[in-house]
Amino acid sequence: MAITLEELVDRFGGQLIGDGRVPVVGFAPLDNADADHITFLTNPRLRNEVSRSKAAALIISPKDNQLVGDLFGGARIVAKNPYAYFAKAAQLFVSLKAVPPAPGIHPSAVIDPSAKVAPSATIGPFVTIEAGAEIGENCLIEAGCFIGKHAKVGAGCHFFPRVVFMYGCEIGERGVLRPGAVIGCEGFGFANEDGVWIKIPQTGRVVIGNDVQIGANTTVDRGALSDTIIENGVKLDNQIQIGHNCHIGENSAMAGCVGVAGSAIFGKNCTVGGAAMIGGHLTIADRVHITAASVVQSSVKEAGVYSGFYPLAKHAEWEKTAVLTRKLGSMRDKIRELEKTIQSMTKTEK
Repeated sequence: MAITLEELVDRFGGQLIGDGRVPVVGFAPLDNADADHITFLTNPRLRNEVSRSKAAALIISPKDNQLVGDLFGGARIVAKNPYAYFAKAAQLFVSLKAVPPAPGIHPSAVIDPSAKVAPSATIGPFVTIEAGAEIGENCLIEAGCFIGKHAKVGAGCHFFPRVVFMYGCEIGERGVLRPGAVIGCEGFGFANEDGVWIKIPQTGRVVIGNDVQIGANTTVDRGALSDTIIENGVKLDNQIQIGHNCHIGENSAMAGCVGVAGSAIFGKNCTVGGAAMIGGHLTIADRVHITAASVVQSSVKEAGVYSGFYPLAKHAEWEKTAVLTRKLGSMRDKIRELEKTIQSMTKTEK
């Protein structure tokens, strides 16, 4: 399953330096790659490893190529974004080794007669597909998945084992749902009357765009009245909670254990670090990047990188702390002016 460097460059671009006829069988890290591997450099701290690497070829940025490229003994592919180049080439190597699943329906699957399953789809053991559901061409639905009434699964989707895709939900083409993902469960909606919680029916759906990936044991709640929306290209890591009526903008990405409360709206190309918490009914602008473990309790209206949290306290005390913290900059300036005034007065007295 080898591929030559020339073939890689023909497919993905980049500047080839060295023998393009060299075959490679896959990727390996700089420090343990063999003569039939290709490797890449993205971390400046690993520049010292370049001269010691035994890889057949190195994917490297123009800047790093100028700094350390000549120290590498094999061929080089100079690319603007080596990490993205690696990702695309790695997909190619995986596809070369993959064994395509055989289309068909496993005998143990339970499929309602009114459901529509494309002939090219693969339905694994113990899958349940309820009335009116639709499964598109070349889908792979693995063991133990549940697809509810009138749900729609677009072409080329891959549901790993034990995915739950509830009634009425929709996903576009080439979606990937990892094991245990639950899409369209009941949103957490209750009204309180005299200390008693009254359930609010969750009658919306979850509508997911194309090329979305959702990690293991991640849950996306269905909308209460309107729909929960996950736009094209969104990537959600494992064990994330997306509350009801949220709207996640195109090509946004969230790391593991993020929690997003109901009705939060994210713009496009946002990122959220692991274990960050996003409050409900907030609006996050395009290209906002929230660092890990941050707590967002108000809307973010401008692009940029945001960090921070406050320790738990009584709410009134927390509000006072927040106000004081925001004034620290001006307080510092006033203290410096006071220091200068005191120093001036002291010199005058002497």
